Amino acid sequence: MKNHFSFRTLHRLTAAVALSLFFSAITGGSLRAEPETGSEPETESQVFELRTYYTHPGKLEALQARFRDHTVKLFEKHGMTNVAYWVPQANEEQILVYLMAYPSREKRDEMWKAFMADPEWIAAYAASTEEGKLVKRVDSVFLKATDYSPALVIEAQNPARLFELRRYTTNPEKLPKLDARFRDHTIRLFSAHSMTNVIYFHLVEDEEGADNTLVYLLAHRDNRARDAAFDAFRQDPDWQSARKASEVDGPLLIKRGVQSLLLNPVDFSPMR
Repeated sequence: MKNHFSFRTLHRLTAAVALSLFFSAITGGSLRAEPETGSEPETESQVFELRTYYTHPGKLEALQARFRDHTVKLFEKHGMTNVAYWVPQANEEQILVYLMAYPSREKRDEMWKAFMADPEWIAAYAASTEEGKLVKRVDSVFLKATDYSPALVIEAQNPARLFELRRYTTNPEKLPKLDARFRDHTIRLFSAHSMTNVIYFHLVEDEEGADNTLVYLLAHRDNRARDAAFDAFRQDPDWQSARKASEVDGPLLIKRGVQSLLLNPVDFSPMR
């Protein structure tokens, strides 16, 4: 888990560059770009979808207003679960990131089809784009919870928390060992050092990189608490011992195999 890629370097990048690095790392560079209302192939298990909207200049506030006033409740109306909505801490390019949950991939497609045909959505979309489209690109990644992930708790805390989306890329055939290290040690140690384990993901089977990628979400009180927690975690003898034992046969992660992105929840996010 040594952070070969500097967190601070990533955080200094513009939001668009940071997200491009993050998502291209998740998908091996073949990230799926889709229309604002696209759909995906089917699968039988519960799935999550991480969606990123890249807005036209000056349109982020209008996009957030559309989500706040219409889209979020329409998603819920059609059976989708709104998990969280965020903007990156550095967001010069005006990006919105959000996480959805669905009973299955098949149900996801049905829900989106119904949403797209809903007269209220059609009217809201038309009204919001009278002076031009809000979104120039949407990126989408499909995920499934690992067997050791804590149950997802969608709650709004006050004050709102800082969220951290982390992506690990393993060497060939090392993902099971990384999973074992998280299952047996890392999650417990994160919690001991006051980090909140929100959810842990693998990519769904048809996503490129599914056999060597772990994605997870942490929550922190704020930036200072996050930095202090990770400093203490890295110095913890239990962590150092667990890491050493897990890497007897070689490192689990590729060089620069850790990516991190800090996210602030927006006011209408169910999880804050």
